[in-house]
Amino acid sequence: MALTSTISFLFISSPSKSYYHKLYLSPSLSDNASISHHLYTLTRRPHLAGSEANAEAASYVLSTLSANNVKSHLAEYAVLLTYPDSRSLTLIRPSPEPPTTFSLKQEVYEGDPYADVADQVEPSFHAYAKSGSVKGPVAYVNYGRVEDYTTLGEMGINVSGAIVLARYGEIFRGDIIENAYDAGAIGVLIYSDRKDYGGAGGDTKWFPDDKWLPPSGVQVGTVFNGAGDPSTPGWPSNIEGCERLSEDEVEKGGDVPLIPSLPISGADGEEIIKSIGGVVANDGWQGDKDAPVYRVGPGPGIIDLTYKAKQVISTIQNVIGIIEGAEEPDRYVILGNHRDAWTFGAVDPNSGTAALLEVGSTEWVEENREMLSSKVVAYLNVDIAVSGAGFQASATPQLDELITEATKQVQDPDNSSQTVYDSWVQNTNHPELTRIRYNKNWTIEWRSYYASNFNRHIGVPASDISFGNGYPVYHSMYDDFVWMRDFGDPMFRRHAAAASIWGLVALQLADEEILPFNYELYVYEIQKGAEELDTVLSDKNISLIPLFKSIDKMKKAALQINNEIKEIKENKGWALIWKDQPWKLRGMNDRLMMAERALTDREGLSGRPWYKHLIYAPLKHNRYGSKCFPGIDDALENAKSLNTEDSWLSVQHEIWRVSRVVTQASLVLRGELT
Repeated sequence: MALTSTISFLFISSPSKSYYHKLYLSPSLSDNASISHHLYTLTRRPHLAGSEANAEAASYVLSTLSANNVKSHLAEYAVLLTYPDSRSLTLIRPSPEPPTTFSLKQEVYEGDPYADVADQVEPSFHAYAKSGSVKGPVAYVNYGRVEDYTTLGEMGINVSGAIVLARYGEIFRGDIIENAYDAGAIGVLIYSDRKDYGGAGGDTKWFPDDKWLPPSGVQVGTVFNGAGDPSTPGWPSNIEGCERLSEDEVEKGGDVPLIPSLPISGADGEEIIKSIGGVVANDGWQGDKDAPVYRVGPGPGIIDLTYKAKQVISTIQNVIGIIEGAEEPDRYVILGNHRDAWTFGAVDPNSGTAALLEVGSTEWVEENREMLSSKVVAYLNVDIAVSGAGFQASATPQLDELITEATKQVQDPDNSSQTVYDSWVQNTNHPELTRIRYNKNWTIEWRSYYASNFNRHIGVPASDISFGNGYPVYHSMYDDFVWMRDFGDPMFRRHAAAASIWGLVALQLADEEILPFNYELYVYEIQKGAEELDTVLSDKNISLIPLFKSIDKMKKAALQINNEIKEIKENKGWALIWKDQPWKLRGMNDRLMMAERALTDREGLSGRPWYKHLIYAPLKHNRYGSKCFPGIDDALENAKSLNTEDSWLSVQHEIWRVSRVVTQASLVLRGELT
C-alpha cells in the first residue's frame, strides 16, 4: 500500500575483491531456474500488505538469506491499513432503459492455474479511499488532470455535484481524485481504457492469449497522497505502541481523499461512457477505433456509488540482510525492494524480489532516520526488475556514470552479441537516465517512490533500474507468474541481467576506495533546470541571479573534487593513504556522500513538509511526475493562478531557498569552511 513491507540488503563497505564482481558476470548467475523458482514461490498466492500470505513471503525471504549465510532479521511495524468492506455501483439510464448493477469482479479465465486462490484477491478497491454513498450525473474528464478540467471549463462544462469518470494514465490515481474534489465532484470512478491497456481494440487478444489487460481487469492501488502510515506522519509505527493521529486528524491532514472513489474495469467504463451525452469530447479524449463516441456530459446517465472501507492496524515485516565489509564497515549501501503486492505481483514487485535474492519501507526509514542520514552511501531500488524488453534507469545524477558503466559489462538478455549498454543507446547514441519512472501509455508507478524515502526525505543518492517500459496488467489480478513466463520474461534472462547490473553497482559502491560519484553531472542537471526556469520567468519581475550564482559555486566545487580524485588515482596512492592518512579518504567520501544531504531543507516543501529535497520531488498534482525545483514549481503554479504580489514574492522566496541549499552543497563538496 502506501507503506510497504520490504526486503533490503545493507552492503557495508568491503575491500575490493574482483572475485565477487566476476560472479555477477559469470554464466552461473544466469541459472534462470533459480530466479524462476523464487518468483513462482513468492507469487503462488496474493499477498497484500498486512496479510498472512505476505508474512509467509517474508519468512521465505528471511530463510533464503539465512541459508546463504547472510545475517538477517525482521523489523516489524504496526501500521494503519484499509481494505474493502462493501462496494456497489449502479448505472441508471433514462427511462425506459433498465439500470445496470456492475459485478465489479475480475474474471478467472479458462485453465487459470490460480483459480483455486482467486478468491484470496481482495475485491477491487482504492486503499485509503473515502467511505460513503453518492449519487449523481456522470461526467467524463479524460485523465482527470488539472489541464483536463481547464479544457472542460473552456467548453462551459461544470462537474460540480457530478460523479466523474476518468481513465487511468498520465497522473497518479490519488491526484485524479484530489483534482476531481477541487472541481466540485462528489465521487470518482477510474477505469482502464482499452486504448491504453487493452491493445486498442480490433482483433487484439488479451491475457492469457496476449499481454493485454482483459476487459474485466481492474487496476487497484493506493490513493493516499502522503508517505508511510497516515496515522504516524514523520515517526515510526512501532509494534509496542506509539503516538497516532485520530481518523479525523488524518483526514484533516490533507493527504487522504475527501470523496469516495472506485477503480473499475475497461468494460464497465465503456458501458458508462455510452450513457453520457452532451458535447462530444475532442479527438485526444476519444477511445480506440472500435470504441463508442466519448461525450463529456454530465449525464444523462446517473451513477449510484457506495464504498465502505474497514480500517485496521496490521503488522508488516521488513526483511533486513547485512553483508559486512572490512573497510569503513559503518557505511551502508542499501539494495531495496518492496515485497507486498496488490494481487499476485509477479511483475510489481516480486520480479525485483526474485532478482534481489539472486544477488524500505517508509516506517523503517523514519525509525532509522538519523543513522541512515549519517551512514548511507546510496540506496539502490528495484521494484519492477522486469516487465518486458529494454533497459530503463533513473537516478540522482551523480550515479549516472556508475550505472552506465555497469551496463557495459552485462550481456544483453535479448541479444547475446551485444551488451545491455549497446541496446540501451542504439536509438539515441547515449544512455537516457531519468529522474522519474513513468510511461504515459501504461502508467507505471513512480519507481522512485520507494527511493524517495531515502532521497526525498533524508537526501541519500538513489537509483532504480528495470527491463521493460510498462505493462498493461499493472496492479490487476492478471499480474501473475503465467503472465511473466509467457510475456514479461519467457527465459528469465532479463531477471538475471537486472540482478547482474544491480549487484555490480552495489559492489562498485562498496569496494571503491573513493565513492564513484560525479557531481559535475548534477551541476549540469541543475543548470538545465535553471535555464528552463529563466525562460518561463522571462517576463516576470523575478531574479534568478542568486540561483545561477549558487550553481556556479557548485560547478567549481564539483570540478575541484574531481581533480583531487584524478590526482590520487594517477599517483596510485591508495595503499599509502590508507596506511598513513586514512582520514584523507574518509574526509573525501564524507564530502561526496553528504553533498546530497545538503540539498535538503529541514522545513521541507511548502505544504508538503515530508519532502525535504529542494531539487527533486513529485509534482504537487502528479505524484508520478518530477522536475527540478519542486518548491519553485509549486509557488509558480500558485502565482499564475492568483497573480498577486504576495504570490510572486513566494516564487522569489523559493528561488532563494534553492540557492541556499545549492550553495551548501558546494561548501560540502569543497570540504572547507568559509
